[in-house]
Amino acid sequence: MKQTRYDQPSSAGLFTLAIRLVIGWTYFSAFWRRLILENKLDPEGAGYIGEKFNHFLPNALGIQPVIEYLVTHPDHLHTAMVAFTIIEAVVGLFVMLGLFTRLMGIGVFGLAMGILLGSGWLGTTCLDEWQIGVLGVAGGFTLFLSGSANYSLDHYFVRKNLSFTHAPWFRWLGSGPLPLAAPRRFVLIGSLLIFALTLFTNQYFHGGVWGTLHNKSVRPKIELADVQLAGNRLRFQVYRTEGADVYGSFLIGIQLLTEEGETVFALDGDDLAAFPAENIHNHYVAKVRSGAHSMVIPLGAKADLSINLTDLRLPMDKRYVLQLVDISGMTWRAVVDL
Repeated sequence: MKQTRYDQPSSAGLFTLAIRLVIGWTYFSAFWRRLILENKLDPEGAGYIGEKFNHFLPNALGIQPVIEYLVTHPDHLHTAMVAFTIIEAVVGLFVMLGLFTRLMGIGVFGLAMGILLGSGWLGTTCLDEWQIGVLGVAGGFTLFLSGSANYSLDHYFVRKNLSFTHAPWFRWLGSGPLPLAAPRRFVLIGSLLIFALTLFTNQYFHGGVWGTLHNKSVRPKIELADVQLAGNRLRFQVYRTEGADVYGSFLIGIQLLTEEGETVFALDGDDLAAFPAENIHNHYVAKVRSGAHSMVIPLGAKADLSINLTDLRLPMDKRYVLQLVDISGMTWRAVVDL
């Protein structure tokens, strides 16, 4: 009798109809935008989704090795982006139709978890990606619990009394009374774990629970490494790890300074707009490149740069500092190894 009182599939599945339709469109629309409205799966086209995926890399939680492997293997990345888009299309469409609703709820949970761990740190104003991730995780769990009722294919198949709807697996993967021995405990534990994940990721990515708030999507940050002056060549690595993902850092100055701050060599915006492509070695699909008036460094891009100093004679008994200047006025420095 206790099980009967808990199991009200028509009510539970009916009450989540709005959630089902909205979540379903959220994921199906990714496919719609990338292939129907525009082709964002073309590696050579503007807005390639693989480059967006590259933006997740610097501060992803737990899945950085997977992202880095894919963005350093463009063929595998393209395959993964196509597969990911197909999965989003199937999950989103099936959720809206109410077909195998519980299985699709698990799919929503998994997709949302990937979004949360990969890009939960992004969001210039409202922590956009983090909110999408945690709400998707909670929504997927809810759809798994409720299944679907009226206005769904699961319900239609049950009404038609199709044989597979009587199989135990259909209760787990489709809709109908969920065969749980202790449903209240399952719901409580699952909900508390998701709430804990919400608080943890909110704190980890944004400091949103205690301490100082931080947002890594607001200001660009470039990390300098392997800065070397050997013979007549200045070599160094740039890696943009923070800032908005929708536009690059616009580098308008590369300067070589003495330890006292005297400029001994400088490239301005016009020089960087004409920077030789052969002197830029990109590591990932998000590429450092020359722009119209500056050097553009997208979020997640990493590259080795080389500058010819043939006509410059530098005393080797001094210490030098490399300084990069962003159009915003921000600067980044690193000591040069001789």
